[in-house]
Amino acid sequence: MDKLTEIMAHKRREIAPLLRPVFSDELVALNRKLPRPPSFLSALRRPDGKLAVIAEIKRRSPSAGAIKANASAIDQARRYRAAGAACLSILTDSEYFGGHLADLVEVTADFAQNQLAPGMTPPKALPCLRKDFMVHPIQVLQAREAGASAILIIVRALNDDEITSLHTAATAAGLDALFEIHNDEELKRAVQHGAKIIGVNNRDLAIFKTDIGLSERLIPLFPKNVVAVSESGFATGADAARARACGAHALLVGESLMKAPDPGRLIDEFHSA
Repeated sequence: MDKLTEIMAHKRREIAPLLRPVFSDELVALNRKLPRPPSFLSALRRPDGKLAVIAEIKRRSPSAGAIKANASAIDQARRYRAAGAACLSILTDSEYFGGHLADLVEVTADFAQNQLAPGMTPPKALPCLRKDFMVHPIQVLQAREAGASAILIIVRALNDDEITSLHTAATAAGLDALFEIHNDEELKRAVQHGAKIIGVNNRDLAIFKTDIGLSERLIPLFPKNVVAVSESGFATGADAARARACGAHALLVGESLMKAPDPGRLIDEFHSA
């Protein structure tokens, strides 16, 4: 069994006690009731044409082991916002990545609070991606309640009915969807499902090998109206320059930013690529 298959099997067992029908009307009503989150899609196209950075909060991973095991999600989110990140990716999987849905709740609530003196402009809230192994609309409902702006749809891990269900639920809930792919066939499927944001995961989730060359091959094949994200494997400005040269609009970066003493300096390198 490869690692992604193992993770997905665990996720299906994990959420089984929560499963119930989730209808579009319920999600539409929830979206109307709750404050509107900032747009994830809009944040990925910078007006200056530079690469947008989706900064990830990730305490550990199956490939890297412990990265920053005791990291405070709120503290890390504040550092990323001050560093100029366009969006956040917040891991909410506990078993394999050390995250929690509570991390997303706490970060979005923190962003919603005005922490400055009266009359001063509060720092902007960053759009947050719920980074998890999504299989059922109940997780979309959770994401909307937690203040997310977007969900992740891993094309390789889902059948077409599941993708349709998740994408329909996200749309009803007012959330964007990042379709994650790893090969040509998955790209074709994402496009057929009407994806507006497609990310190439340079890390093969079956064996956790990383190759930025995958983005260089696949992103030029994207439809022109799709926002292109290159995910994983970025540690330097030179890495980012490769993604920009092949047409990426944004990078998703986790491990190197979590380990960086100064995330702002690294994000500046990415912006300057």
